Amino acid sequence: MRGDEARVIEAFTAWLTSDGWSVERDVGFCDVVAHRGTTTLYAEAKGRTAAVGLDVDTLYGQLLRRADVSAEGVVFGVVVPVEARAAALRVPEATRRALRVTVYVVDALGQVEVVEPSQLA
Repeated sequence: MRGDEARVIEAFTAWLTSDGWSVERDVGFCDVVAHRGTTTLYAEAKGRTAAVGLDVDTLYGQLLRRADVSAEGVVFGVVVPVEARAAALRVPEATRRALRVTVYVVDALGQVEVVEPSQLA
């Protein structure tokens, strides 16, 4: 499990780049900050861990306590491995939509799945 967060971030940033995003890592409070057009995506990631539920809750806290949901063109991402999918989806969909949070799941081959309709431009 050690180093798995780096794998998740690498796959996610490669996926964003292939979709036309300009990507930065470890910017301020976020694992990933990406820009495309007038949209800025702030994303926090976790890898496989022994306490997946607790760690995903921590991820949401890290992202949302610093998030400015009133900012125009800003969206948020929760990026997790397949093993953490259920934990990431414990936050109700209506809440995630209201806060402009999209869940991204990275599989063992590095493929990225957008779990719900994305709010990205």
